[in-house]
Amino acid sequence: MAEKKPEMGVAEAPKSSLLAKFGARYSVEPEKVFGTLCKTAFREADTVEQVIALLVVADQYGLNPFTKEIYAFPDKKTGGVIPVVGVDGWNRIAQQHEQYDGIEFNYSDDMVIPEDGKECPEWVEVVIYRKDRSHPVVIREYLDECYSPLGKYQDGNKHKPGPWQTHTKRMLRHKALIQGYRTAFGFHGIYDPDEAARFIDVDSTIVEPPSPGRQTRRGTETIEGALSGTATQEPENKPEVEGNDTTEAPEPSDGLGI
Repeated sequence: MAEKKPEMGVAEAPKSSLLAKFGARYSVEPEKVFGTLCKTAFREADTVEQVIALLVVADQYGLNPFTKEIYAFPDKKTGGVIPVVGVDGWNRIAQQHEQYDGIEFNYSDDMVIPEDGKECPEWVEVVIYRKDRSHPVVIREYLDECYSPLGKYQDGNKHKPGPWQTHTKRMLRHKALIQGYRTAFGFHGIYDPDEAARFIDVDSTIVEPPSPGRQTRRGTETIEGALSGTATQEPENKPEVEGNDTTEAPEPSDGLGI
């Protein structure tokens, strides 16, 4: 079994050089980094392993979890989480990329009105320039492939309007922008809230951090040991890494960003 996260009020941080790194970056003690994130951006994480896994992704992309550039997206069925990045976070990691050289947007002249939504261009196109490429990356997203209609309750009444209904044009622009960044710079393993919900809807598998450790040639190595650089390992007759979980869609956040 994965180690359960301690009670919020008495959260005890695992010993990890990664937590120390985050603490130094934001001038916060490692224990307070862990405890604060457990109560805020990563409050949906139920295990220490999940919190550490989210920190690994945040560190990889230079995202600030304290301002919710990255946060945990819950899977209510299995208790797993997905690393979700808001539009501000996507802009940060793209614009800090050493080859970033600007973007442009193009809009369709044809306007459409989706069910329960507002009038919107049929498509939005983003043009992303890289300093090391002679040609830009051009990504076009169509409204009919991105739009998320209102769901219905069991009594047949519709849910309250979401961001696709209230900010249709902005949401389509965000979809084009994020897909353009992903294609141009090779960002993987992170999702926007709307994308995460759709991703889970089609029964895709979300990779969970290994529990209680990761399998190596020398046995099972704990995540905390791997992150801190120690070689703490358990005998090879310990249970092997658990399999991946299949998840269901959580409720998406508004996803409006900037």
